[in-house]
Amino acid sequence: MGTTIAPPHLLDSSRARTLMKALADPIRLQVIEELACGERCVCDLINELSLGQSRLSFHLKVLKDAGLIVDRQSGRWVYYRLEPKALGILQDWLSSLAEQCQKPTINCE
Repeated sequence: MGTTIAPPHLLDSSRARTLMKALADPIRLQVIEELACGERCVCDLINELSLGQSRLSFHLKVLKDAGLIVDRQSGRWVYYRLEPKALGILQDWLSSLAEQCQKPTINCE
């Protein structure tokens, strides 16, 4: 049986998989990096990333479904931004993993 490394209030394994899977794609990482500079319109992301609208929309949906980004509509434009709470939870979970690595190992006999 596996053990839970991070406290449950930080991130359960299912949510961790969802977040990591969303971040595992190079295009989605580029989107995250672009949004790190602030809220962006889809049209700007299309130009910056040199992607077609349907391809970008797919990746935005994956990131949104994972809770990593949020959107808002203003007229006919949709703007996206990072969701700091989700990134903070992921950061705390990774920090918890790093702390666990520093604990002495248990020798099995």
